[in-house]
Amino acid sequence: MAKKSCVLAYSGGLDTSVILGWLMDRGYDVHCVYVDVGQPCEDRAAIRKKAEDIGAASVRFIDVREELCRDYAFPMIQWQAKYEAVYLLGTSIARPIISKKILEVAKEVGAEAFAHGATGKGNDQCRFQLAAEALEPSVKMITPWRMDEFRKDFPGRTEMIEYCAKKNIPVKASIAKPYSSDENCLHISYEAGQLEDMNVCGLDLVEFGMCVRPQDAPDKEEKVSIEFESGVPVKVNGEKLNAYEVIDTLNKIGGRNGVGIIDMVENRFVGMKSRGVYESPGMTILYDAHRYVEQLTLDRDLTHLRDRLSPEVAEMVYNGFWYCAKMDALLAFIKEAQKPVSGRVDLKLYKGNIILDKRESENSLYDEGIATMEGSDAYNQNDATGFLRILGLPLRVQGKARPRA
Repeated sequence: MAKKSCVLAYSGGLDTSVILGWLMDRGYDVHCVYVDVGQPCEDRAAIRKKAEDIGAASVRFIDVREELCRDYAFPMIQWQAKYEAVYLLGTSIARPIISKKILEVAKEVGAEAFAHGATGKGNDQCRFQLAAEALEPSVKMITPWRMDEFRKDFPGRTEMIEYCAKKNIPVKASIAKPYSSDENCLHISYEAGQLEDMNVCGLDLVEFGMCVRPQDAPDKEEKVSIEFESGVPVKVNGEKLNAYEVIDTLNKIGGRNGVGIIDMVENRFVGMKSRGVYESPGMTILYDAHRYVEQLTLDRDLTHLRDRLSPEVAEMVYNGFWYCAKMDALLAFIKEAQKPVSGRVDLKLYKGNIILDKRESENSLYDEGIATMEGSDAYNQNDATGFLRILGLPLRVQGKARPRA
């Protein structure tokens, strides 16, 4: 009888280290896949060794940093997509590509199932599974946190840490400092543990991996210039960079200036509210810089249509609907809409703030001769009389028929 096998989305953290051992205890050959999304604070050699020491059937590292930034994160910047007007989707947008790569390995090694460490209370279970089912409709998912026997063995993080101690598995988490973190090159999120207490200041509690606290940033502005081509950032401070290099460079610049830290209570897809502290220095700078170029290059109606659709795009990504017909159409729309969004923005960073210095574009729709409040022949102010008489016609008719005073 053939042994059962699965592919595990492996991070080397507490949850997936425990799940690796637990699945092996239940007779699975477990193929660990570490999808490298640019986790800035992780020791990849130690993570590999840990999986091998625990007894994984194989350990695979797949570098998707460039693809993640280019094909997943940059379209979100073009959409100006922010979940609940604040969150830049740093964790959310990485999940579809992780699922994609996990399934590719599962097919290669002949594994029968896809296992992950997302809990039954969170959003990531939705993102992993919805992406996987869209890519492989017959996929079998193993989700230990949604299994009674796993939760019976591990009712809390204390029991998981004790299990790791018994198995000689090194983990970052401890009982004394139990908050959880999730990393990629776009951002780091922090949640759980003491962060569940609304009276705890996240800025004081968290040991940030990308940023200094704004109050600890330098007492001097730092200038940075960013150039876009068709809505895609291509240069930082005059140097042409690939997608990942843009993010990495701006993470360093923004991080040392305390840019991109938020503390929010959000509405999870599963229905509950949760509190998270996030740092996204490079993405925060890019969202602002991109908007400044758009203000010069996109017309009013197209900008306003994009802005009406943007919250829906953010919600789809947050909830896990990346691989679907509606998203395909929306991505095609934004690619077309962004064609004129080319130009340069100069910014000044200071203690968590992003200050616009100047901006320019060959595609600029701004006409100083028309916009000026000084005398100009480019715009005849008398024309506004007829314009407003036509606009006001239905209001005058309504006012006569149904007086408001």
